[in-house]
Amino acid sequence: MDSCVALIFLSMIPLTTAEIIKLVDGGRRCAGRVDMLFRGQWGTVCDDYWDIRGAAVVCRKLGCGEAVDVLSDAHFGPGPETMWSYTRACNGSESTVTKCGARDFQEKERVCDTTEGAGIICSEVRLVGGSRCSGRVEVLHGETWSTVCDTDFDQQDAEVVCRELGCGLPVEVLGAAAFGRGEGQVWSEELQCRGNESQIHFCSTSSSLKHNCSHDSDVGVVCAGVRLVGGSRCSGRVEVLHGGTWSTVCDADFDQQDAEVVCRELGCGLPVEVLGAAAFGRGEGQVWSAELQCRGNESLIFFCPTSSSLKHNCSHDNDVGLVCAGSVRLVDGSSRCTGRVEVLHRGQWGTVCDDNWDMRDAAVVCRELGCGEAVDALSDAHFGPGSGQIWMVDVDCSGSESTLKKCHSALWGKQACNHSNDAGVFCSGVRLVGGSRCSGRVEVLHGETWSTVCDADFDKQDAEVVCRELGCGLPVEVLGAAAFGRGEGQVWSEELQCRGNESQIHFCPTTSSLKHNCSHDNDVSVVCADSVRLVDGGSRCAGRVEVLHRGQWGTVCGYMWNMRDVSVVCRELSCGDPLSLDAAVPGSGPIWMSHVDCSGSESTLKNCGSLGWGKHSCTHLLDIAIHCSGHRRSKLTGGPHRCSGRVEVLHEETWSTVCDADFDQQDAEVVCGELGCGLPVEVLGAAAFGRGEGQVWSKELQCRGIESEISLCPTSSSLRLNCTHGSDVGLICSGHTQAWLVNGSDSCSGRVELQYLSEWGTVCDVSWDMRAASVLCGQLKCGSAVAVLGSDWFGEGSGQIWADVFDCEGNETHLSKCPISSWSHTACSHKQDTGVICSGSLMAVHEGRVRLSGGMECEGEVEVYFKQDWRRVLLDYWSESVASVVCRQLGCGSVFSFSSSSTSSPEHSHMCVTGFNCSGSEAHLGNCSSAQAVNCSSRDQLSITCSGMYFGIILKHINKTRCGNFIT
Repeated sequence: MDSCVALIFLSMIPLTTAEIIKLVDGGRRCAGRVDMLFRGQWGTVCDDYWDIRGAAVVCRKLGCGEAVDVLSDAHFGPGPETMWSYTRACNGSESTVTKCGARDFQEKERVCDTTEGAGIICSEVRLVGGSRCSGRVEVLHGETWSTVCDTDFDQQDAEVVCRELGCGLPVEVLGAAAFGRGEGQVWSEELQCRGNESQIHFCSTSSSLKHNCSHDSDVGVVCAGVRLVGGSRCSGRVEVLHGGTWSTVCDADFDQQDAEVVCRELGCGLPVEVLGAAAFGRGEGQVWSAELQCRGNESLIFFCPTSSSLKHNCSHDNDVGLVCAGSVRLVDGSSRCTGRVEVLHRGQWGTVCDDNWDMRDAAVVCRELGCGEAVDALSDAHFGPGSGQIWMVDVDCSGSESTLKKCHSALWGKQACNHSNDAGVFCSGVRLVGGSRCSGRVEVLHGETWSTVCDADFDKQDAEVVCRELGCGLPVEVLGAAAFGRGEGQVWSEELQCRGNESQIHFCPTTSSLKHNCSHDNDVSVVCADSVRLVDGGSRCAGRVEVLHRGQWGTVCGYMWNMRDVSVVCRELSCGDPLSLDAAVPGSGPIWMSHVDCSGSESTLKNCGSLGWGKHSCTHLLDIAIHCSGHRRSKLTGGPHRCSGRVEVLHEETWSTVCDADFDQQDAEVVCGELGCGLPVEVLGAAAFGRGEGQVWSKELQCRGIESEISLCPTSSSLRLNCTHGSDVGLICSGHTQAWLVNGSDSCSGRVELQYLSEWGTVCDVSWDMRAASVLCGQLKCGSAVAVLGSDWFGEGSGQIWADVFDCEGNETHLSKCPISSWSHTACSHKQDTGVICSGSLMAVHEGRVRLSGGMECEGEVEVYFKQDWRRVLLDYWSESVASVVCRQLGCGSVFSFSSSSTSSPEHSHMCVTGFNCSGSEAHLGNCSSAQAVNCSSRDQLSITCSGMYFGIILKHINKTRCGNFIT
């Protein structure tokens, strides 16, 4: 039998119970091979793409504390022959694996065998009430966490606790509930660790003699004893823990040997630079009164000798700072903030493969190194090939992680890359603060400190370089006098003398500034044109999306675009809310981005996922255009939300109210449409939303109702010359409806989630039909609707549930154009969340397929492909209209008869399907609604005979009669 019986993508599986995952063959409940239960069958999880974040979720779900290690290659022995390929991407904070998002792979996953099972070791100890490495000791006994009596705990026990949690060695053992009194039981055992065990689990225990120990005696532990503050994880102001208090260190009392120990203790490699004079800011509290005298080979600061410091007048102006190499570095570039990416693992530096390497990954590296913004993510060994190990492959950061190691990737060292694919990063040495990504106060990185720049030392050529380095196009304006606010820290003592053609500030000559009295009142600022623009749309907030890359503007392919992508662009351009996306007037030049995948929270489009710069299979006919609200010339004010209120129009930069006698239904349709607020519900006169201020507009709108903006409507002079604010017109619109599909196999299938105003919710399946689904699929550029699936087919959502019936005709271009009763919540539960499969989804070619078993083309037992499996159909609730759809779908004419099946096919799933609701005109069974999977039990199953069966027999008879014994 083949070693891999089944390979299923678990991102498609609705996992629902705590019992579907377990750890086995690890010698205890909280360690072992990861086995999952699916469709009644246990299988082992393949170790591809299984990482510490997924392990953390499993450990937490199983009540097993922290994830300590992730193991590959069947470390705990081979398991069942069935292997599950787990492709959910966890961030580590989810309460269960069902909350992890689906990961999108460009290529089909390879099959793995039983020698590649994933394993996990969870901790059975935790520290509570402090930090990850300090707190009250609690141990897991059975299913219960218990505190430990301080008289039953010593230094050897503490060493094991710190080691198990990956927190180095213990600095201090604290009794008397130093981290607060715990709850529940005080452990009845006394630990008797020798100090060399890897986990508490391996320590001997004996019954405690302290039967009257209470939570007042809960023991606490402090592991490690140093931290870096004010920079990144591996750079910052040095602070040491002494007697429960963090103190800074005098720069005169700290040398290279001390730095080596600090960097080693923090797992940050070797020291790069020791900085004095409060380079990372002035600390608070005490300056440490001792002088470190490390030899440089100690594992912890705790082991370094000390002597009384002779610098009794040392203040926080002398706080020492330190830059360690960290677990990531950039090499062979022009500065420490550009180069080939290398990561430190198990004491050895290795490179990163450029597969799926993008701007989100680069942003994490630049942030971890304190190197400002990511300017470019580079591939194909741009900075030359590295050597040695290739540690990380398929890196997939969200962009918000604090370190590269926290990003999802394949297991360490598992790769099929070579060094010609080493990834690189280009970070900036300049940033803009106080505005947007491409506008703000100029700050330059000098050493490890960000400094502002004097406005008298900065000109247009300098601005050109700053904007270019940040990927923000050309400078629009240079502003002095702290236009974006006064900075902090130092004002740079150099004067930039850029020629304007440099790629980075780093390459500009400098001279000593002559403006010695320049203060933060003179901080210079720049406004750049940004790296994204909208063109051919009539305003700067509407049109074809174009991005600037390596000095050239190019378009963006609209494949897979949705409203989350639109929202990022609108935010980046300060253009308000996203309203719509459409096909664009075709552009020219390069197509820079395709398969864009934003979460919606990114600060710039370049930080969204994509295939990579210039990688696409599109033509300019697929260029995308969007429409943001910032381009509006009408608004509604004074209402309960942005889609209802007093009508005001912008005329010559002044907002004016409108007379109720000059405003009708056609005008209302245009205002609601321009605001992205659907259709008008009611027009209200007599200042229903309060009296406005300023002018009452002197024009009468004469919209036809088909215009996209109020500015396109004809006007005439109003005859109501005495109209006052008592006659201000008001308007209630149905509400802007954004939507997307989640938890499906791609962006064109999944659970329906709608946003009304600022609130997202799911939709009750009784409120949804094929016509509404067709409108949604069209709105999402996903073709037509193939199937509407209720009963939380795509898993249960969370938050609000919308109960409104969308009365769509099916030909609307946007859900907001469908009449609805009213936006309201419902007594429906999330078990009734509706889902949709659109024709643009890969699922569309599978779900609802039909076949007949029994050997005849148009007669036999009906089987339907439903929820990733072939299932027999129950005779219950079957009707002739449903049968006619099946015959039509099979190309077998009309239905002749249907009846109870005389056979039972044990090779198929024990689950059947029932409840199809068809009108009889559908071309595909997937177009019918309300199907559900049920247990087959002993209930009758369906056989069908279509007219094509007898038509075929007649043809055979004719051919036999006319052509002898030749049968076709």
